[in-house]
Amino acid sequence: MKEKVLEIVGLLEEKLINFASDLVKIKSRTGEEGEVVKRIAEEMRSLEYDEVFIDKVGNVIGKIGNGNEKLLFDSHVDNVDVNDYEEWKYDPYGGVIKDGKLYGRGASDMKASVAASVYAGAVMKRIGLPQSKTVYVCCSVMEEDFDGEGLYHAIVDNDLKPDYVVICEPSNLQISLGHLGRAIYKINVPGVSAHGAAPEKGVNAVYKMTTIIKRVEALGKEYMKLTGERPSIAVTKIESTSVSLNAIPHSCTIYIDRRMTLEENEETVGAEMDRLIEGTDATWEIYDAVGTSWKGEKIVLRSFLPAWEIKEDHKLTRSCIKVYEELMGKKPVMYKWGFSTNGVASASKLGIPTIGFGAGLEKMAHMKDEYCPVSDIITACKFYSLLPYYL
Repeated sequence: MKEKVLEIVGLLEEKLINFASDLVKIKSRTGEEGEVVKRIAEEMRSLEYDEVFIDKVGNVIGKIGNGNEKLLFDSHVDNVDVNDYEEWKYDPYGGVIKDGKLYGRGASDMKASVAASVYAGAVMKRIGLPQSKTVYVCCSVMEEDFDGEGLYHAIVDNDLKPDYVVICEPSNLQISLGHLGRAIYKINVPGVSAHGAAPEKGVNAVYKMTTIIKRVEALGKEYMKLTGERPSIAVTKIESTSVSLNAIPHSCTIYIDRRMTLEENEETVGAEMDRLIEGTDATWEIYDAVGTSWKGEKIVLRSFLPAWEIKEDHKLTRSCIKVYEELMGKKPVMYKWGFSTNGVASASKLGIPTIGFGAGLEKMAHMKDEYCPVSDIITACKFYSLLPYYL
């Protein structure tokens, strides 16, 4: 099987890389992915997928095979914005290929894996899947700001019911067994408005908030001392409200980014929030991110996204290891992503065995001069193409 896959990937290699470049050329900020979704659907149809459809949220899903055992590959198609355009070495939307690297916004995060998974579907189509297998190639929307919601809707709204999910986030061509959790909390402190010329007549909410900010900072430093997989906490945004710039703020809100280990849950982190505001009149809540997909569907993310992991002895993990060893001739490095991924939908919310493997470099995500090695795209395509035959 390996020889067949290598042969077909070799025949498709030029088209694969050109497709990846084309995807980078298309701006696709969160909620604005329509053009890139339509381009992917067009490519899937030209590659003769058995079925291609764009769902009500705006995800594009391609299907191959009709067996009872279902494997889904997921790659998100949205990318973060470029606000330092003039500082880039190459046009961030140029899809430039230079010295064996594909440059541009989203090259590593994660249009390289989009292209690799789409063309892996074409390889499977040409070889022919076992009768027992169905493969879905899901290119999901709105991941950057709404982790997991695009994939969740893709699976649930379309009744896909996959038995296994591969998250194709950049992993430096290593196998990711999970990710740390992420939560966003809001803490609000009330004050009393007064004229800026007479601050003693009011209660400055910003000054009141400093007590809590210092507690968050101290807790964050304690977490930094821990070794191995550890949580983290940081204030990432502060807001205040007042009737004018000449008035004492009558409200102050901070936003906290809290990264979580597998052992932590909503109850334990909630108890931590209680301790942070203890002795004050502050209140806290989990932040709800609200947005609209490019197809007009309202998306709401309750920003508590637990950590997840798959065991090394799970069938999906063992199959990925076999494929890796077959391709690379060595044992894989296995680790966990430090950032949140769409796996929160498949693994945490839906309980589907989930693993990660992707083209591209983690460190390049959201960075100036983002790039992905072209060889990564080809290798990832081979990996995805082989996996259904090893499950």
